[in-house]
Amino acid sequence: MDQVLYDYLKTFLTDRRLNLFERILAQRTRHFTVVTEDVYQLHNTSAVMRTCDVFGVQDLHVVEEIRGKRIDKEIAMGAQKWVDLHRSSSIKDSLKELKEQGYQIVATTPHKNATLLHDFDVSKKSAFFFGTEKDGLSDYVLNNADAALKIPMYGFTESLNISVSAAIILQDVVTRLHQSEGNWQLTEDEKQALSFQWMKNTIKNPDEIIERYYKDLEAKEHKTE
Repeated sequence: MDQVLYDYLKTFLTDRRLNLFERILAQRTRHFTVVTEDVYQLHNTSAVMRTCDVFGVQDLHVVEEIRGKRIDKEIAMGAQKWVDLHRSSSIKDSLKELKEQGYQIVATTPHKNATLLHDFDVSKKSAFFFGTEKDGLSDYVLNNADAALKIPMYGFTESLNISVSAAIILQDVVTRLHQSEGNWQLTEDEKQALSFQWMKNTIKNPDEIIERYYKDLEAKEHKTE
């Protein structure tokens, strides 16, 4: 990262905004991540993104093997500025990549011998997979998951809307993670990289500002020659 450019962009933000970035980055985590599999309802994917931001989960993986969708900005309510979205057209590739990054694959399902939410071990780096309300997760995810997780339910209904499920699970596991002694926070390099990206997402016409910065820098260098 160009540290001088980073410091230059900071001058376009108020101290209040910079302090807000610092406070939120201190609570951000990649210890947990969320994966949605072929969720057709646009508003559900957008709502899950918003939930990730609310609970400080930095990455959302959207796997769309059957039908591609865009994020509904109105429902996400600006969360697309703050959460990193990773798209994939292959559930096999997504699962493989996450495992290589050290995540255990956690299938959320009301069936099988799934672990109850309050018994889930938050110390393990985990990727929570969510499927559609109607069909749930694919057999591939269920058969290749390292763990299965379910929300305790006491009524006739056996399933919840995906955005509701994600909110319930993330609220529980993130709260317990913050209360733990584990190393779940971002590295300083990750914080600075995200801060840089957030500044660009906040400042009006950032590309023009950066282009002007490099032109001014080049002009100064020519003067000193």
